[in-house]
Amino acid sequence: MHALLQSVYDEVINGDRSAVEAGVRAAMDAGQPPASILNDALIGAMKEVGDRFEREEFYVPEMLVAARAMKTGLTLLKPQLIQAGVPAAGKIVLGTVKGDLHDIGKSLVGMMLEGAGFEVIDLGTDVGPEKFGEAVRTHKPQLVGISALLTTTMAHMKSTLEALEDLGVRSQVKVMVGGAPLTDAFAKEIGADGYAPDASRAVALAKALLKEAQGVGKGAGR
Repeated sequence: MHALLQSVYDEVINGDRSAVEAGVRAAMDAGQPPASILNDALIGAMKEVGDRFEREEFYVPEMLVAARAMKTGLTLLKPQLIQAGVPAAGKIVLGTVKGDLHDIGKSLVGMMLEGAGFEVIDLGTDVGPEKFGEAVRTHKPQLVGISALLTTTMAHMKSTLEALEDLGVRSQVKVMVGGAPLTDAFAKEIGADGYAPDASRAVALAKALLKEAQGVGKGAGR
């Protein structure tokens, strides 16, 4: 890896936002291809952060500062990525369900997904079922991620899936769910396509579901 890219990679893992910003600027000024900065430095670093989380060498605070540093670099790089025609790995609509104002877990998942090359449309918190459906119609994502942090708001996940069905868009997306009170059994019970217990595994699940969605698309002749 080029020394400038290695520096960005290391500083993302360290969570140093100003160093990442300076490093991305230096890499762009030196003529490094935007795709290389994205894939080798930013995405590569976030994969390492996820691996360290899995090995229990990193915890949520370390993941969060690394993800914020990555996002700083990505924001700077994005115009060049668009100009160079670098496609996103996939597109996901994210939101915390109606009645639930918890944001940190969902935001971390969003940043980790951005760090894996996804385009993330974050609807925020207290998102009603119809708003999820409208976002699917508008943005045409392959994936929808629904979060709930309260046992009292978990029921809105099922309502959201029903709304997607009623609007005729459920078959167009894979739906993944997450949040502290959830279980894999609950996800299956409400008809979600997958459940992730943490941000690192949410990225792995999103990649797996994206492959399934693309497989379905090809099978349908799209």
